[in-house]
Parts: sequence; structure tokens; C-alpha cells
Amino acid sequence: MKYRNPAELGFDVAALDEAWVSLVRGAEAGAFGGAVALVARHGQVALHRATGWAVREPAEERSPMGTDAIFDLASLTKVTATLPSVLTLVADGRIDLDQPVGELVPEFGVAGDKREVTIARLLAHTAGLLAWRAFYLDGTGIDRYLAAIATGQPERPPGREVVYSDPNFILLGEVVRRVSGEPVAGYAARTVFTPLGMVDTGYLPPRALWARIAATERGNPFEAAKEGDRAGRFPHWRSGLIRGEVHDGNAWYGLGGVAGHAGLFGTAIDLARYGQCWLNGGALDGVRLLPEAIVAAATREQPPERSERGLGWRLAPRGEEIDPDDSGRGLGPRAFGHTGFTGTSLWIDPDKDLVLVLLTNRVHPEVRDDYLPIRSAFTAAVAGAAS
Repeated sequence: MKYRNPAELGFDVAALDEAWVSLVRGAEAGAFGGAVALVARHGQVALHRATGWAVREPAEERSPMGTDAIFDLASLTKVTATLPSVLTLVADGRIDLDQPVGELVPEFGVAGDKREVTIARLLAHTAGLLAWRAFYLDGTGIDRYLAAIATGQPERPPGREVVYSDPNFILLGEVVRRVSGEPVAGYAARTVFTPLGMVDTGYLPPRALWARIAATERGNPFEAAKEGDRAGRFPHWRSGLIRGEVHDGNAWYGLGGVAGHAGLFGTAIDLARYGQCWLNGGALDGVRLLPEAIVAAATREQPPERSERGLGWRLAPRGEEIDPDDSGRGLGPRAFGHTGFTGTSLWIDPDKDLVLVLLTNRVHPEVRDDYLPIRSAFTAAVAGAAS
């Protein structure tokens, strides 16, 4: 993607600069260690800048953030690795969106409400499964995880409501492996990242790249606190600065760093290329990733009404009362995107022909929520600057 003067792309340059300054101030205030932002319009880059620190603490390891910094993308894994992997299998006729997941992963089963737990509902977070559990406290490996997820019936009737769920995408990662014969890491690399020229995106980054990786938390105290006394009996907690290893506990402790819900690392420019592919209807630089019809279906609201969920993607907030901290605030009615716990986000706005990537390490050196209004204001300001 080539850089072009923002004014030539229809931006109010002063407003775009002010949006960027808000991120600089946020890093200076310690809301996040550092940030990389990339704004593209009409397929060209209007802004690509870095601020703050890839490593803020400890002081002896402090290093500045660069525009080529590699981030733990957290739940952007769901839409950048697992979603396109599943959809390419759908496009190839190897699975069906309305297929019960128990037909593909027999351990899950198809009895009772489980028959209504379909691929589409897993993608849309309407399958009725639990939101989260530290599965690794009870055992490791995908077989133990599947047994835990499959225990009993769904917590809610499938198709009735949205409950954002990591186990949904752990299951979908296993669907990719069962159907393709490859772990999601290998399948996504071969069918998505390499064809789209996403050269720095992948799981389990080699140590040679660690110097470019933005640090996350010191150990996993935030996650441990969610489990209370049970966490005290787990002997494998990390205590040092996490850099080059996935921050998410279920992905790291239980699944070796490769999972359908988390584990992916990547850069702003790679995510911008990926976002542009979706904005183009599933193609980039002559490479067709997905059929246009599947892209349209994935970015359309799924049942139930007002779910604000596509397949994998979140849809832009609508209505008169919008959460001021919503990461998609200010974007057009057809916009779609996703966020990641470590402080990452990707939004795509077809009406403004806009791709917006914001990567922060807001969990470094500890988890903080004061980046939420900064992220929301940045998105809204960029959208407002695009006339």
C-alpha cells in the first residue's frame, strides 16, 4: 500500500493530525505503553505513525515503538486467522455455515440444543456457549478443552442472544484442523497471510523477531485474579515481562500458543492489507481470498434482530444511544471491525472507503482501561476527518 497526501484522499489534514496527537497524549499519560496507527483510504495510506514505547518497563529494557512493531493481536486472531480460514472452507464446499459443529467435531455432539450450535452461530457468538473459562487450570491440550466445552448442553438456547465467547472460536479452530488437516496456524498462513502479502503475521513468532514485538503484561495477574483461589493452585504462571509469547492464558498455557481465539501476531501494515481485501469485496492485488457473496454475508447482521454481529465481525454501533467508549463510534452504518484485549483494533468502513488500524499495548506493563475512551475518540475523529 502506497502513501499519499491525506488531503488528496479527502481528509481534513488538521483534524487527522489532531486525532493522532490524542494518541501521543495517551501514551505520554501511560494509558498504554505505545501505539501504532494506520489510516488508509481509497487503498492508499494517509497516516502511519508510532508513538510511545514497545517496552516501557523495566527501564533497562526500554525501547521505542516503531511503525513496523509486531503486536500480540489477541482477539483479532478470530477475524484475521480463524474467520477467513472457515470461510474459505465454506467457499470450497467443504463445510456449510448451517452445519452443526458436532458433525465436524463429534466429541461436541449433536444431542438436544447442540444440534442448533452451527458454524454460523459460533461465528456470530449466538451459539449459547459459555463466554470464558480458564480451561488450563483443569488440564491442557485440545482434547481436554473440547471435553470441557462439550460438557452438558449450551448455557442458553442457540440463536437467541449474543454472548461473546472464546470457546466458540476454540471450537472453530479445531473445525479448521479437522476439515483441512492442518492446524489453523498453518492453514491461515498458506491460504490467507502468504497470498495477501502479510509478511509479518503469524503464530509463535521466532525469537529473531522478538526485538520488534510490543511487550504486554508482567505475567498474567489480571487473568489469575479472575479465578481467585483456583489460580493459587496453578504452578505455571508466568511472572516476568511477556514479549514474543501470546498473552492469553488459554492460548499459551493450554494450547501451546496456537488457537482459534488468540495467538496471532502481526503489524499495522499487514492488518491494513487484510482490511483492504475485505473492503474490496474479498480480493487484493489480483488475489481472490473470498467470493464477494461470502464477504457480503459475513458483514451483514446475523439473527437475532439488533445483534450488531456479522460472521465473526462486529458491526458499527447504531441508534441514538451509543456507548461513548465504543471502538467503532463515528463510523458509517455499514462499517465492521473487531478489537483485541491487548489493545488492538481493526475497522473497515465501506461508506468512507476507509481502513483504520489502531494497535496499542494497553496491557503493558499492567492492564488498564483508560485507553478505551482514547481509542473511541480516535476512531470518531478519523471518521470525522474523512469528508
